[in-house]
Formats: sequence, C-alpha cells, structure tokens
Amino acid sequence: MLLESVAPLATNAPEWTVTALAQALRRTLEDAYGHVRLRGEISGYRGPHGSGHAYFSIKDEGACIDAVIWRSSFTKLKFKPQEGLEMIATGRITTFPGKSKYQIVVDSLEPAGVGALMAMLEERRRRLAAEGLFDAARKRPLPFLPQVIGVVTSPTGAVIRDILHRLADRFPCHVLVWPARVQGDPCAEEVAAGIRGFNALAPDGLIPRPDVIIVARGGGSLEDLWGFNEEIVVRAAAESAIPLVSAVGHETDWTLIDYAADLRAPTPTAAAEMVVPVRAELLADIRELGGRQLRAVQRAIEHRRADLRAAARALPGPDALLGLGRQRLDLATARLKPALARLLRVQEARLAALAQRLLRQSPEGRFRELRARFLSLGDRPRSTFQNFVTIKKDGLPQLGRRLDQALATELARRRQRLKALDQLLASLSYKSVLARGFAVVRDGEGAPLPRAALVSPGQALTIEFADSALRAVADGAPKPKRKPAPAGQPSLFEA
Repeated sequence: MLLESVAPLATNAPEWTVTALAQALRRTLEDAYGHVRLRGEISGYRGPHGSGHAYFSIKDEGACIDAVIWRSSFTKLKFKPQEGLEMIATGRITTFPGKSKYQIVVDSLEPAGVGALMAMLEERRRRLAAEGLFDAARKRPLPFLPQVIGVVTSPTGAVIRDILHRLADRFPCHVLVWPARVQGDPCAEEVAAGIRGFNALAPDGLIPRPDVIIVARGGGSLEDLWGFNEEIVVRAAAESAIPLVSAVGHETDWTLIDYAADLRAPTPTAAAEMVVPVRAELLADIRELGGRQLRAVQRAIEHRRADLRAAARALPGPDALLGLGRQRLDLATARLKPALARLLRVQEARLAALAQRLLRQSPEGRFRELRARFLSLGDRPRSTFQNFVTIKKDGLPQLGRRLDQALATELARRRQRLKALDQLLASLSYKSVLARGFAVVRDGEGAPLPRAALVSPGQALTIEFADSALRAVADGAPKPKRKPAPAGQPSLFEA
C-alpha cells in the first residue's frame, strides 16, 4: 500500500514543552492563589516523614486537596495536624510537576472554631490520662510552712502583684519569680523551662530551691490559655519533684496543667492563700496553746501540792518514828557492858592457855629433846642401813629368775597367736583358690578384670596361675563360666 505524505497544518499556535507548560501553570496558580485560607478535615496524616516534612490531605464533603508542610514550618506550628480534625490551613497553592498535581503548601494551622479546639483538648487529655500523668496517687501534699515559694508567671502582669500582696498579708516569705510569657507561641516552652529550672536548683545552692511552685496566669479565652494545655507543660508539671500549684485563669477555666498539678487553685490569689497559713492566726493559736499549757501546768502543780499536803498529814511524827529505835538502843546499851566484861574474861583465859602451850613448844626445849634422842641412838642408823642393803642384794637373783620365766611365757603365747593368724591368712588368700585350678586375669597395668565385658579384642592380658603367670592377647570377648566376683576382688575362672 502506498503511503502519501501529509503536509503539516498551517497554525500560529506556539509549541510548549512539558516542562515549560508545567512551570507556566505553576506560576499561574501561585500568582492567583499565593495566599489562601483553606478549611477542611485532615485526612491521611501519619506524622512527619523521615525528612521532617509532613504530607496529608485536606478534604470536605465534595473535594480533596493534597497538602504538605515543610520541616522549617512544621517545627513552628502552634497546632499540629491531627487525623480527622477540622482545621484551617493558611498557605499557597502550587503544583507538583512530577505528578501533574496541585497542592497547598501550609505555613500555619489553626483549629476551625472552639469545637475543634475542644475536641483536640479532649483527645489530648484522654491520651495523657492513659499514661497515668493525672493519677491521684501521684499528687503530694503541700508543705505546711514553706520558706521559699517559686512563681512561674509574667513579671509585669497583675498576677504577680496579687500573689506578692496576698503573701505579704498572710505570711511574708521569700519569693522567687521565674519570668515566662503566659500567652502566645513561646508560652509553653517558657513555662515548662521555669518548672524544670526550679527543680534543677540545688537545695543548698546559692539560689535557694523553692519548697512549692505556683504556675499562675489571669483569665482569658480558650485560645489565650492554650499554652497551658500543651503536652510539654503537662509533662513538666507531672515530673516536678517540688509540689506544684496550678493557678491558671478564673475559677471556671480548666487547663490540662490543672490535672497534672498537685493542687489546683481557682485564682492566683487563692493559690497564695493555699500555700501559706495566716501568720496572725498562727500567732493567736500559739498564744492560746501557750496559755492552755500554762494553765494546765498550774493545775497540775496545785494537784501535786494538795496530794503532798494530804500525804504529809498521814505521815507519823518524828517521836513516833524514832521512839522504838531509841528504846532498842537503850536496851542494847544496857546489855553491852556485861557482855564486854564476859568477852574480856574469855579472851584472857584463852591467852593464858596459849601461853602455856607456847612454853611447851618453845624451839629451845624442842631442840634439847631432839639432841638427847639423837645421842641415845649412837651407831644404830648405820647398821640398820647395811642390813637393808644386804637383804635387797640377796633377793635380786630370785627376781631375775622370775623375770626370765615371765618373758619366755609371753613369747610362747605371742608365737602361738602369730601362727594362728598365718593359718587364717592362708585360708582366706585367693592363692589357695588358684591351687584348685582357677586363674586371675589382669590387664596390662596389673589391674584385675572382674567381667568379660571389660576385655576388648587385641588387649594384652596377664593370666596368673598357682605356680606362675603367663602373658596373652585377647582375640574376642569370652563369656565367663562363673558369676563375676564383686567389684574390687580378683576374678576367678576355671583354667
């Protein structure tokens, strides 16, 4: 088939490249919609991407548009996107040429009305409550009389003046103020930094550590108080080691820090009343207690005095107490003189008797008596000693013969006992069994083999007979003809 060339149609329309057209469309959209406020429901939000950017969609009942928040803008957002929440996104419309799609680049987000804020607040409250940050068991009592009070609030507002004035009226004490903005974007970070900063102070440092912390702000709308609903503030209040009082807004205003604090005050002034007692009332109580104590002591003294007087009346007089003793002393005195005389006579008699005995036992008389006895003996001691030696010398041969007989008798008895033991040993020895035709099998090291299962083929063996021993090599594991001997005894087999 013949193909005819077709001439191009004559036209004055310019030709576009794909890139040029995509860029032209992008400029057109950005010029026409460079700043828009888009209201819709967040859809498909899964948190920030690994790069820090966030991608999601904004939809309503009739349409859906892609949205992106760059990392630099995401960190500055006061309200983060949440799935299913209706919000107002402020940004610019642009295109993504790689997919031929248009999208909104979001610069800021805000809830679409009070209802959306309340829904976000309720969702955050449930999530933090599930973590246990609002449990009543975590809350601690306030100190009765704090020496130092820390206040986190604006240093230029009326709140700090109300607190200082109320503390001065009730109980003047040392107050530390941590300056923090209580409204706007930096509110949450500064309030959390104040709570953590007070907790970081050393108890004995140059700056005293507060005994209690008050986080205070005056009343305002939900948006004005939103900084005290931020998660960073709630976590800082829950983590505080120092008891914390929340005094944010008026009595009807509730924020999430009120749930995490150890105590909620309806107003900042009420917070100052809660943390310190009234000094004048304490002084009055002390005076009253001092008076009651003094009166109680006086009454106790009067009771003791009355008891003492009653006891004194019941006591006997000195004459009654000492009369019997005096009488016994007089009687003892009357008996003492005759008793001393009798004792003196007895001691004199004993002394005279001892003197007579001493005269009889004097050393001079005793020496004379012994000398006379010695002279009367003459040569009798020497002859007596010689007679004793002669008698003992004549008896020695007889004692030697008796000793030889006893030694021979003992040796004969010992030989007879040794012979009996030798016969018993021969009867119990396994060599007598070998003489009846049995043999002992040992391994190469001389250890007896009580069971055939212990012999392996090719093992070197020694077989002991009654007259000698032979060496052998096992070619198989023979079965014993007798019951194996108990462990530790030689094994006996019929030869």
